[in-house]
Amino acid sequence: MILELDCGNTLIKWRLLDSGGRTRDGDMAPDLVELQRLLGGQEREIRGCRLVSVRSAEETQVVVDQLTSWLKHRPMVALPVRELNGVRNGYTDYQRLGMDRWLALVAGYQLAGGACVVIDLGTAVTSDFVDASGQHLGGFIAPGSKLLRATLLQHTRLVRYEDKASWDLLEPSPGMNTAEAVECGCGLMLSGFVQEQLRVARRLLGEEPVVILTGGDAASMMGVLSDTAQVVPDLVFRGLALACPMESGQ
Repeated sequence: MILELDCGNTLIKWRLLDSGGRTRDGDMAPDLVELQRLLGGQEREIRGCRLVSVRSAEETQVVVDQLTSWLKHRPMVALPVRELNGVRNGYTDYQRLGMDRWLALVAGYQLAGGACVVIDLGTAVTSDFVDASGQHLGGFIAPGSKLLRATLLQHTRLVRYEDKASWDLLEPSPGMNTAEAVECGCGLMLSGFVQEQLRVARRLLGEEPVVILTGGDAASMMGVLSDTAQVVPDLVFRGLALACPMESGQ
C-alpha cells in the first residue's frame, strides 16, 4: 500500500491506496501519533509514502524524519518545480507558490485536458488559472467561510450566536436573527468570490472554461456555478501522485 499525506498548517490529511490504486482508508489527524492510532496496525502493509506540505522546511523535515523512523523507509516529498506534467508555474518566483495550490492546478489541468480554473475552498479560498497550453496565469487568495465567520466574531462585541442556520444562495433572504444574518452573509461573500472567478476565467480562457472545485466548501458552491463545474475532493492527492510517482504495489 501507499500512504499519502497532505500536511496542512494544523491538520494532516491522509489516505491509503491499495495495490490497485484504490483508496482503502483515509481521514484527518492532528499529528503522526494520532495518524498511527487511526491506521490501527495497517502501517505494516505500507510499502511507499509520499507527502506534500505547506509547513516550514524545518517543520516538514521533522515530519519526514518521524515517518522515516516509523515506516523504516524515507517518504517522497513533493518539491517546487518550474514545470510539471505539461504545466508551467506562472509565479515570478516559482518556489513561492504554495505546494497544495501547485499540485491541485497541475492535477486540474490533467483532468480538464486543457484550460481550466481550479478553486480550492478550504480555510483559505484560492483560485488558479491555466490556459490551454499549460501556462499558469496566476490566481487569487481570500479567506474561506470559517475565517470569515471567525474574524467577524473576533472583532465584534455583539455578534454572538450558537444556533445553526441554513440558507439558499440562489435566492437568499435577509436573516431574521444573528445566526441567519452571519451564516448567509458569509455564504454570499464566498459565492460572490467564486462567481467572479468564473467571469475572470471566461475573459482569460474562453467562453466556457472547465471549472474544478475542491476543499471542504466545494459541494456547497456547485449551485452558483455553471453546469460544467465539477467537484474533485482528492485533487491535491492526484497532483501528489503526478509529482511523486511510484508503483502502487511496491
